Amino acid sequence: MLSLKNIYYHPSTAEKPILRNLCLKTKTGKITIIRGPSGSGKTTLVEVISGLSGYQRGEITWFNKTLNARQRRWLCGLVFQFPERYFLGLSVAQELRLGHKKLTTGEQISTLQKVGLINLDLKKAPHSLSGGQQRRLAIAVQLLRSPKVLLLDEPTAGLDWSVRNGVIELLERLKDKQTILIVTHEPELFKNLNTENYQLQDGQLVPY
Repeated sequence: MLSLKNIYYHPSTAEKPILRNLCLKTKTGKITIIRGPSGSGKTTLVEVISGLSGYQRGEITWFNKTLNARQRRWLCGLVFQFPERYFLGLSVAQELRLGHKKLTTGEQISTLQKVGLINLDLKKAPHSLSGGQQRRLAIAVQLLRSPKVLLLDEPTAGLDWSVRNGVIELLERLKDKQTILIVTHEPELFKNLNTENYQLQDGQLVPY
């Protein structure tokens, strides 16, 4: 279980705290959905959970064990809103191999199949893929790290309806193997999933 207790984060560049005594407990088998308008701090929250950003006060634990930033980076996989901005490989194969030099072609294909990318040409450039394929590739990259927690920042943003549904179905299949937390301004898209729903408001999470 991932737990956040009284997280307080006030960067020096902001007039007021972005996260203010924020608390959260995830539940096994349920996807956590956090909604909020642009600028409410959703991206900051997943960056703090993943260890990419720090915080001034509070505690983040995994099954009651307090985690520092480095431990959170190992625990979590983060898929950004625009994953294509973070691709480094010149091909799909290179992207998958980053940090996994001994990854075989068979393992690459198997991982792609898990996210619904069947018969994808490993020589294709990640930036030449469609938006939906890029989201799936970004998820595949994170799954190779075997994260306990999968964090997704606006995973359906900019995708058409058919592609959105494919991404949502993929997350439904993954939820029994990973703790999944999604931040989005489109919570209605996930209404058919087994979810815990929160609103990020004035730096705190409010159930809805």
